[in-house]
Amino acid sequence: MINKVLITGGTGSFGKTMLMDLLTRNVDEVRILSRDEEKQDALRNSLKDQRVRFYIGDIRDRESVERAVSGVDCVFHAAALKQVPSCEFFPIEAVRTNILGSENVIRASVAASVRSVVCLSTDKAVFPVNAMGMSKAMMEKLSQALARSLGPETDTIISMVRYGNVMYSRGSVIPLFIRQIRSGQPITITEPTMTRFLMPLRDSVALVHHAFANAMQGDLFIRKAPAATIQDLVTAIKDLFGRPDHSVSVIGWRHAEKLYETLASAQELAQSDDMGEYFRIRMDARDLNYQSYFNEGDIQAIKHDDYHSHNTERLDVEGIKSLLLTLPEVRQELDGWTDR
Repeated sequence: MINKVLITGGTGSFGKTMLMDLLTRNVDEVRILSRDEEKQDALRNSLKDQRVRFYIGDIRDRESVERAVSGVDCVFHAAALKQVPSCEFFPIEAVRTNILGSENVIRASVAASVRSVVCLSTDKAVFPVNAMGMSKAMMEKLSQALARSLGPETDTIISMVRYGNVMYSRGSVIPLFIRQIRSGQPITITEPTMTRFLMPLRDSVALVHHAFANAMQGDLFIRKAPAATIQDLVTAIKDLFGRPDHSVSVIGWRHAEKLYETLASAQELAQSDDMGEYFRIRMDARDLNYQSYFNEGDIQAIKHDDYHSHNTERLDVEGIKSLLLTLPEVRQELDGWTDR
């Protein structure tokens, strides 16, 4: 039972969706911690729900985190710098928010005896090639190091979730493509054969709830997800909006982009549990004294492939269209679209 919850980065796409979900579950209080006064004011005025409390602050500042976390049962840590190009040009900012800020959230939660801290990560943390992915990979390592130091017999369970592209989240390509169709501009894509995981916001919320309900110390959870090529995604959107001949401009790879994204490495899957819709990747709880494990452990490696957007279920154009039509935002755009 969750009574009081803190969502860091609660005015973002995930945070608002999680907030709405929690309010349907009759929680006593949901706290929103973010830096954006304007977005907080807009959300406050649209909700007018006395169960929601707003905290202006920055996870880079330990004191503002401590004020927000005091007395809560659960923390969903979503605050982050998420845009690959901005992190690539300002990597130290990614360090300050995604690594040091996350440490503030976790340590403040432990000090306040919070029951559960669920930290949100990204597929870009696996085999990272960009600053955003590297900072999120370090956030995962930091979380597990702190979890390992606490051990299983503690008040606070630290866990993580990792997922790929969230459909129609702020800054994602789907709303960009729709805006470009509406304005008559060419749809801009980087590389048509790129594949990306596709996950609706509702599935990311379900993943976080799954982690909260099932996590043991240091667990990392992944929700299995389909993927699509960028070219097929564009074709599906053009078809839905009745513009199959809308022009497309290939602008080339952005800084530090990948051809495909990986949700779990083969090494991680070797120490995972298949939970149906989810993988649980167990934390390696050993300390630095490896000798006994080498002599007594099972040296037979389990054969796995990396789990990535090139080898997961691949949606065709019709499958992408069906998934897009489950998104309220896309249906709303279509309802207001007259040029069909």
